[in-house]
Amino acid sequence: MIKLTDINIDNLSVWMQQAKTQTTKGKVIQRIPLLSQANPDSFAVNICFCSCENISLGDDVCIFPLMSVIKPFSFLYLLEYFSAEKVLKWVGIQPSLMAFNSLEQLIADHGYPRNPMINSGAITIADKLPGENANDRTELFCQWLNKITGSNLYLDQEMLASVRDSRAEINVAIARYLYEHGNIKNIDLAIDTYEQICCISGNITDLGKLGKILACKHDEVSYQNQQIVNSVMLNCGLYEVSHKYALKIGLPMKSGVSGTLITIVPNQGAIACYNPALDRVGNSVASLAFMEILANNSHIDKL
Repeated sequence: MIKLTDINIDNLSVWMQQAKTQTTKGKVIQRIPLLSQANPDSFAVNICFCSCENISLGDDVCIFPLMSVIKPFSFLYLLEYFSAEKVLKWVGIQPSLMAFNSLEQLIADHGYPRNPMINSGAITIADKLPGENANDRTELFCQWLNKITGSNLYLDQEMLASVRDSRAEINVAIARYLYEHGNIKNIDLAIDTYEQICCISGNITDLGKLGKILACKHDEVSYQNQQIVNSVMLNCGLYEVSHKYALKIGLPMKSGVSGTLITIVPNQGAIACYNPALDRVGNSVASLAFMEILANNSHIDKL
C-alpha cells in the first residue's frame, strides 16, 4: 500500500494501461456534434499534489470542455460570493434518485433542485452568477478560476456553437419549470450562462489545478465551503451511481460528458482524468476504472 505522494511515472503508467483496456465498454457522446468527434481511446491523467508538484501522463495536450465538471466550481464560486446560508436556499444537497437531466425529479421536488451537480441545480446556480449577462458572468467566473488556480481556462466558442446548435430541450423544460416556481429569474439568461460555463475548456493539467482548490488549504477559499462542495460531490457527483462509488472509492468525484473526471483526495491533492468513452450513465469508463485501480493500490485516506 502506498500514499498518493508515492505515485510515480512507472506505476501510474501501468495503472493507466490497465484502465485503458476498458474504453471499448463505453461510447463517445453523440448528441453534441463537436464532442462526437473525440477519440474514444484518448486518455490522460494528472495528479496535482498539495505540495505544488504534479505528474501528467497520456494525451496531456488534449483540450476539452469541462462540461459538468464545472458544476462543483460554480457552486463553490457562489458559496464564496454570497454565503452557504443564502445559496442553500436556492439548491439542495440531497442525492438525486433519477438521471442528471430528470424533469420528473424536479417535479417531484416541487421545483427545488436536489443538488448543484445535476442539471436543474446547475441551471439554478447559473441564474445566480454575478454579472449583467451570460458573457459577463462566464468571463468573471473564468477569471476567478484562473486567478486562484493558476490555470489557463478559456471559453471555447466553437464548442459553445456546437452545444447551442444541439441544445437539449430537456434543459429548456427544466429551466421553464424552475422559472414557473420562482427559482430562476430569466430562462434565456440561465440557459445561456449554463451552456457557456460548461464550454469553459482546458487541458488535463488545468483540470488538476482546479481540483486542488478543493483538496488543499487555500488562502482565498473558505475551508467550510470546500467541505460543503466535497460532501455534495461525494454523494452526488456521479449522478445516480454516486452511492456505489462513495462505497467503492470513498472520495469526492465529479464527471462530465466530455469524458472529464476530477477526484479530490483531501489534504493530499487532486486526480484529473480524461477519456471520452462514456458508460450508460454518462461517466468516463477508463477514468472510473483508473480510480478503482488506484484506490486498490494506494493508501488514500477516505472521507
